Amino acid sequence: MNIVILGAAESGVGAALLAQAKGHAVFVSDRGTIQVGYREKLARAGIEFEENQHTLARVLAADEVIKSPGIPEKAPVIQSLREQKTPIISEIEFAGRYTKAKCICITGTNGKTTTTLLTYHLLKEAGLKVGLGGNVGRSFAEQVIADEYDYYVLEISSFQLDDTHEFRPWIAVLLNITPDHLDRYNYSLSEYAHAKLRIARKQDSSGYFIYNADDENITRYFQAALRPVMKMPFGLERRPDLHLAGYYKAATQLCVDLLPGYYSKTEIISTAQSPLIGQHNRQNVLAAVLAARVAGVGIAQIEGALATFRNADHRLQSLGVIAGVEYINDSKATNVEAAWYALGGLKSQIVWIAGGTDKGNDYSPLVDLARQKVRALVCLGVDNAKLRAAFEGVVPHVEETQSMADAVRRAGALAQPGDVVLLSPCCASFDLFENYEDRGRQFAAAVQELHSSESA
Repeated sequence: MNIVILGAAESGVGAALLAQAKGHAVFVSDRGTIQVGYREKLARAGIEFEENQHTLARVLAADEVIKSPGIPEKAPVIQSLREQKTPIISEIEFAGRYTKAKCICITGTNGKTTTTLLTYHLLKEAGLKVGLGGNVGRSFAEQVIADEYDYYVLEISSFQLDDTHEFRPWIAVLLNITPDHLDRYNYSLSEYAHAKLRIARKQDSSGYFIYNADDENITRYFQAALRPVMKMPFGLERRPDLHLAGYYKAATQLCVDLLPGYYSKTEIISTAQSPLIGQHNRQNVLAAVLAARVAGVGIAQIEGALATFRNADHRLQSLGVIAGVEYINDSKATNVEAAWYALGGLKSQIVWIAGGTDKGNDYSPLVDLARQKVRALVCLGVDNAKLRAAFEGVVPHVEETQSMADAVRRAGALAQPGDVVLLSPCCASFDLFENYEDRGRQFAAAVQELHSSESA
């Protein structure tokens, strides 16, 4: 086939290399500038590419197009392809054609990366041959060229799911559905929810669907009775109305039931050694443990691997204690829901650093938590008016800063021994920072500077 790939970052270059390996004619087109490393990779492989433009005639000549998840449906090149009914697929769909490995695929508005990394860690530590891909790690398609794994654990966004058609995960995990990226879905929560639910659309009776039964949007939009897949709902507490595959018996005791119903057999798994903090991470651990048990990982192996897991940076990442105050980096919390989980999951009083580029946020779900737990709010953004309006009169002390160094210094001064200084912005980062990673790194550097000055 004549395959055109739109977008030349990790997924696009991986798809190009796989397409070439399978004997297809390949052309890569990127409307922006291609990063040097990816450009060199394409050149070494002898794959033709263009950058800073889409040559429409060349793109429209494709038999099939593999689209980067970052390109929106309304982009003119996509509209032109739709008009002539050219098939458009994602890297995930394309790579799935060429592997017999079992795919464990994880999606949700929040918690995807943590759950994906933990599931991968549990399988890898148990000695299974497992690859990591999707939105985290190396391109799934590029790994499928050698196809050395029995399992792949893949983090998959709604944008990637939009262009899957026949892809069938062995285990599909859906963590939660809350309003985010609605600009890509006609500002419709229903459209966004159905995009997430595509993860289970092609599953049959040989597959498993692990989903959060506590999430009202999942239960609203998932027509459970109509699906032949093995359904494995989980929740934080046992429920009389639903037989859960996983729930907490106590704070650090998981009950897991792989055969809910007549043949049920409940297992107890301790999470006491897990370093993950916060209520949403208790849900993430539940989902990952269920996936690992379905994959055959033993209870003792799971308990041992939980203790050695290290999460990705910027996700409720403890940076240490200074003068009795713990500093936690949750820069990845770019929406209200993520900040709600962070505030709700901490037991201490909080000095909260928040703010940035507002994405049309409704801060009202955070008001009660802020009233109970937040000693002071340090606003960090170019325009903090909306944040101030939401929390002045709710939080005892609110002030503004325009730099991370100032925010950390002020937060440290406002905190008392036993408190937590929490960076959980619930906003995008693009007003003062390159991205959420840059914001998190600057927070960590400012905390280190504070530690050095305290030690001096």
